[in-house]
Formats: sequence, structure tokens, C-alpha cells
Amino acid sequence: MRILFLGDIVGRCGREAVLSRLPGLRCSLSLDLVIVNAENASHGFGLSPAIATSLFENGVDVITLGNHSWDRRDLIGHISSAPRIIRPINFPPGTPGNGSVQVELADGRKALVVNAMGRLFMDPLDDPFRCVNELLARHRLGVTTQAIVVDIHAEATSEKWALGNVLDGRVSLVVGTHTHTPTADHRILPAGTAFQTDAGMCGDYDSVIGMCKEPAMTRFLRKMPGERLQPAEGEATMCGIMVETDDATGLARRLAPLRQGGLLAQTLPDF
Repeated sequence: MRILFLGDIVGRCGREAVLSRLPGLRCSLSLDLVIVNAENASHGFGLSPAIATSLFENGVDVITLGNHSWDRRDLIGHISSAPRIIRPINFPPGTPGNGSVQVELADGRKALVVNAMGRLFMDPLDDPFRCVNELLARHRLGVTTQAIVVDIHAEATSEKWALGNVLDGRVSLVVGTHTHTPTADHRILPAGTAFQTDAGMCGDYDSVIGMCKEPAMTRFLRKMPGERLQPAEGEATMCGIMVETDDATGLARRLAPLRQGGLLAQTLPDF
């Protein structure tokens, strides 16, 4: 299975980059499954149902979220009827929506997508390690599902690395989101799980993590509240990771980063 995961979409320029480029990439890379983190897609904070619909209409299969899941109140009433939008699995019981979804491809193969959120320097949620382990007790890679992808939305690299090693051999890909900075550590772990600490963002890198520079810098310089942060609107770099899995085992065969457009060095998977 050929899977593309795109990091946090930030604002209009990030959305436009994904919407304009993804249909062509699905064809040229022969993608079977596309997952995007879109918790910053609506003006940098949250996800609106209308934006979610446009992403699905242009080639996205599953949307993951994070700590900005409920910044758009209209998503709260929508998410329960939109199973392909998932929020962190370790939100408290009774939270709207689900933390995972199993999708079936046109050829009958299945893929499980899981969203979890870290706790170091983040909101004090339930234990993501326990929640993901409990879910995986009901899904066996290569048996009940041909691929499993885990988006760990977390600040601390140590927490992401730890989860990757805990899940090594049991999932196809563990990929981090939230920091908006693509890391250069993509690799296949010893037991066959693909890993990257952070996929980066789909947004304008002439910014501070996708936000206009001046208000963000002022907050650091003066340590006082200022104007509301707004997404930068220059040309976006679309950042993500592509993995190819073995259908028999569900483990990773190969993976490569993707960076297209904007300021960062460009790279496109060549397999």
C-alpha cells in the first residue's frame, strides 16, 4: 500500500497548496491512501466542516486533528457524522468523534488510521500509550488490516520516539505532528515500522510556525499579549512523508519525505 501523510495544514496558503497539488500527486505517485493533519487549516486555528469537505473532494481520505480540535465550534456538531475526521484517541470518554477509523480501499484492502496526542508540555489528557495499545489489541497488522498509521500530535521529541519504539513491528507508520518543522530522521525501525519525528507543515515557512512573524516575535520580545496571531500568506511548502508497505505483513518497505513548493529544499519520493 502506498500511503502519503501530510503535516499540519496552516491557513489558506497551506490549504491551497494541498488542494492544487494533491490530485496530481495521487496519480503520479500511485497513492492508495492520503492522510492529512488539518487542525490548523481554518485561519490557523481549527477545522471547519466546509474546509474538511473540500479536502475530501480533492483527494484526502482521512483527516487527523490535535490540540486545536475544538477551536471551530461548528466542528463539534459535525464530527460525529464524519467518521473520516478523527481527533486524539486519548481525549476523555464522552468527547465527540473518534480517535481512529478503519477505511476500506476500492480493492478491498483496509487501513487503520489512529490519532493520539502527547502529554509532555501539552494538555493533561489520558495516557496515549495505553489508549493506542488498547486499540491495537483489537487490530492485528497484516491480518485484520493491511496497514496501520499513527499520528502522534506532540511537542516533545522524546515522547514521539518512545511511542515509535513501543509500536515498532505492530504498525506501518508512526509520524509526529504539531511542531510544524519537518525532521530529517525518517527511517524504518528495527521491527519494520516507518517513523518520522515530525512531518512538518503545509504552510508558509517565511513565518513563525506558519504565523505572521511580527506579532509572534513581539510576544517573545515583550512577554505581553498582543494582536491575535494570523497565518502567514506567502507561498506554502507542502510537507509530508510517503511510505510503501507490504500487504502481507503491513510493515514498511520504504519511505521518503515530500516537500513541494515554497522555501524549503524540494524533494519528491522516487519509488
